[in-house]
Amino acid sequence: MPECITELQVSLDTNEEDLFHQQGFTKNDVNLNQGARGNTIYLWHKKGSCPGITTIQFSFSNEMAQGLIKAGYEKIPKNLNEGAGGDKIYLWYSKSENNVPIVDIDVTKDANDEAQKFKGNWERLACDLNRNDGGKPTYLWVKREKQTYIRDIKTTDAFRDLKISITKSDYENYEQEGYQPVKQDLNKGTGGNEVFLWYKKDICSKNPIKAVTVITNSGAVGPYQRAGVNVIQESLNTGNGALACEYVATEDSSSPPPNYLKELKNIADRSGHRFEDVLKTVMRQIGQHLHDAGADDDGKSEHESDEEN
Repeated sequence: MPECITELQVSLDTNEEDLFHQQGFTKNDVNLNQGARGNTIYLWHKKGSCPGITTIQFSFSNEMAQGLIKAGYEKIPKNLNEGAGGDKIYLWYSKSENNVPIVDIDVTKDANDEAQKFKGNWERLACDLNRNDGGKPTYLWVKREKQTYIRDIKTTDAFRDLKISITKSDYENYEQEGYQPVKQDLNKGTGGNEVFLWYKKDICSKNPIKAVTVITNSGAVGPYQRAGVNVIQESLNTGNGALACEYVATEDSSSPPPNYLKELKNIADRSGHRFEDVLKTVMRQIGQHLHDAGADDDGKSEHESDEEN
């Protein structure tokens, strides 16, 4: 069994760096304030046996902090944007036995790094650590002891395809092609186009989707594609006037059951419209939709049954 991440720390200056080094912590060499003014900030960790850290979250508002306190998370009281003028971001962690331990962590410094991490089965955490400070997009990634699966979906089916509809014509075409919609407009409340997530499921798929993430930097689309990741080109921000475009990226797997939705929970509120809350609702509604459709009985839609005949 690999060693788990058991302790985390954040250094804001060289004195703290020296202290954590003396205490046996390992430093990640990427400055969390890269490209921004302010302190040079590093993340440190220790590895050991159980109990290991199982979940890492970030807060940048009092509301988020209160929610994490109620959920039993521990806070590292160091602003990850110290001196940079952006949002005050704090790291929180939990050692809940209900989740799979984290065995490695890393920080990416550009889109090429992100694409390779995603392809290598790492999970990207939602928050840009340079949020609103003018620095380069910087993300924390974690690798777990073993594969994890979305609990909201009560089915053994493999999800083999995802689509995004941004027009009425898209909606009608995917409906005719046998895709199932998630009944939640991803652009709700923004004044933009109605944007929906569509999916197909398949019991015997050899290459089910195992992970999904959202790309907020259009310049990252190319690196993800070159790494062999499928990028759905329709922007989740279509028509809402947002400066940033958001794209869905998916990764196939040859080992069912799939884990394709595990990173939907990583979609953060980058455009100011709280996509995180919307997409959490999407996850719950997928599970409810499959339950209502009788997926637990035979795992097949009427359309798939017709195809077999």
